[in-house]
Amino acid sequence: MGSGAFDDGKAEAFTARMLGTLNDAFVAMMIGIGRQTDLFEVMAGLAPSTSEEIARAANLNERYVREWLGAMVTSRIVEYDPAKRSYVLPAEHAASLTSAGGAGNWATEMLWVACMGEVEQRVVKAFREGGGVPYSAFERFHQTMSVVSGEIFDETLVERTLPLVPRLVERLEGGIDVLDVGCGSGHAVNVMARTFPKSRVTGYDFSEEGIAAGRAETQVWGLGNVCLERVDAAAMVDRERFDLITAFDSIHDQAQPRNVLAGIARALRRDGTFLMVDVRASSRLEENVDLPLAPYLYSISTMHCMTVSLALDGEGLGAVWGEQKARELLREAGFADPTVHQVRGDPINSFYVAPLRPA
Repeated sequence: MGSGAFDDGKAEAFTARMLGTLNDAFVAMMIGIGRQTDLFEVMAGLAPSTSEEIARAANLNERYVREWLGAMVTSRIVEYDPAKRSYVLPAEHAASLTSAGGAGNWATEMLWVACMGEVEQRVVKAFREGGGVPYSAFERFHQTMSVVSGEIFDETLVERTLPLVPRLVERLEGGIDVLDVGCGSGHAVNVMARTFPKSRVTGYDFSEEGIAAGRAETQVWGLGNVCLERVDAAAMVDRERFDLITAFDSIHDQAQPRNVLAGIARALRRDGTFLMVDVRASSRLEENVDLPLAPYLYSISTMHCMTVSLALDGEGLGAVWGEQKARELLREAGFADPTVHQVRGDPINSFYVAPLRPA
C-alpha cells in the first residue's frame, strides 16, 4: 500500500475497468467464434432476422446461435428488437467485422485470443522456471497466422507495400530474384509469384507445417516460379543471390535475429533492398503507454513472440522491440539507415525499406 490516503473514487473506477475487461475478454472470444462460423458474414447480408432464420442461413445449430447472439446483443455489437425477436448487424459494425472491411476485419484478429489461451499453462510454467514455449506447442498458430496475414497480404501487398520501394514493381515485372524470410504458410510468396510471373520467388521457414501449406497453395495456383524450402533463417548460406528480400512480422520472433539480419545482408545483391515489415512501436515503454494496441502487443509477445525465441535459448526480442532497436540491428547487420513507412490497411506494422550500406 502507498503512503497516501486511499482514493475511493480511483478504486471504484478501477473496479469498473476490471468489470469491462472481463466482459471484453469473453466478447473477444465470441467474436472469434463468429469469425470462424461466418456468422458475421451471414448477418451482414440479412435483413433483421430471428435466431432460427440466422441459424438456417449459416447452416448452424440454432440453440448455439441464440446464445451467441445474447453475447453480441449485450455487448452492443448486434441490435435486437424484442417485439419481433429479430437481430441485425448494423452496417457500421459489419465494416469492422467482415470481409467488407478488408484488412480492417477485427474479427480475424480476435482469433489470437483462443490461440494463445491454448498455451497459457506452459507460459505460466516458463514464468516460474524460465525458458520458453516452442513453436510446436502452438497447434493452431500457422492456421491462425495464415488467416490473419492472408487478409492483409491480399489487401495491401501488391498495391501498397511493394510500391514503397522505388522502381520495385517495374523490376518485378521484368523479372528479379526474391526471397521471403520466415514465410510461414507462403501466401505472400505465392501472391508475389502469381502477380509477377517473370520473377523467381523463394520462401524460407523452419516450420514443416508452414512449408507444406505453402506448397499446397503453389500447386493449386499452378505456379512454376516458386521455391519453398525448410531453412533455419539464422543459418542461411546464400551470398549475393537475391534482388529483394522481405520479412513480414518474422524478425522479432527469431532466436538469433542478429544472425538472421546479417544473413539477409549477405544474401542481397549490392543493389538489392530489404523490405522488413514489423510491429510499429517504440523501444521505450514510456512511449508506448498511449499506443492504442500496446496491451495487445505486449500480451501476444509474452504468449508467443518472446517465448518461442527463449525456447531456443534465443535473444527474446519480443514483438515490441520497437523502431529504435530495429534501426540499431539493421545498421549492425550492414544496412543503411532505413526509411520507415505506414501502409493503409495495416494498423499494426511499420514498413522498413533498407538498402545495403555502401561498401
